[in-house]
Amino acid sequence: MANTKWTWFHRFGSPKWLYDFAERYNGPLFGVGCALMLGACFWGLFIAPPDYQQGDSFRIIYIHVPTAILAQSCYMMMAAAALVGLVWRMKISDYFIACAAPIGAVMTFLALFTGAVWGKPTWGTWWVWDARLTSMLLLLFLYFGVIALRSSIQSADNRARASYVLVLVGVINIPIIKYSVDWWNTLHQPATFTLTEKPAMPAEMWLPLLIMVIGIYCFFTALVLVRMQAEIVQRELKTRWVHKLLNIEGERSNG
Repeated sequence: MANTKWTWFHRFGSPKWLYDFAERYNGPLFGVGCALMLGACFWGLFIAPPDYQQGDSFRIIYIHVPTAILAQSCYMMMAAAALVGLVWRMKISDYFIACAAPIGAVMTFLALFTGAVWGKPTWGTWWVWDARLTSMLLLLFLYFGVIALRSSIQSADNRARASYVLVLVGVINIPIIKYSVDWWNTLHQPATFTLTEKPAMPAEMWLPLLIMVIGIYCFFTALVLVRMQAEIVQRELKTRWVHKLLNIEGERSNG
């Protein structure tokens, strides 16, 4: 019974199973993600009413909030993968970190950039050393650190272990980002979504934001799966199933 219960977990440790899983789901996830994001953007930019204080400048929230949420979630996923890699030594954990770190860095940069654009008309400045902004900037540096560390170590095993340690050490920054508004006197507004409180915005303003969040998660998942397929083929090039896969793809292209 115990073995059956954890079968799903061990499947994710199989490069071939994960490759087939990605092949099956990355297309639908990409389509759903793009459709949701486009629909949410149109709703938020052209249908949702302006904010009573910030006017139309608030509409950047439909890019800023989803990218900020995903930037933090991506790092937590990397931390979970690092823990799995250290405890169960699943090489898929290393593959995931290699594929997710650049995406997380891009999302963090977008969150910081859109926050600066939003801050200019709201606060009168592009940047302040606010606790939330500073901790998000640190998150960007952590992503850069993981990417740089991986590129500087040749041994695959040493690279994986060093990445796991750095990611797990850096995860302490995530609760600092989340609770910085509560712990310190900051300019940044409180969380837009919480599980315990009703949204402060009317439904016609927060519904497109929620749809955008779901869409960007679907898009992120599809992007990670595509990158992991490429990573798996590169890392598992000497295995029989990859040779067979490449031969099939070669026959299709020649035919």
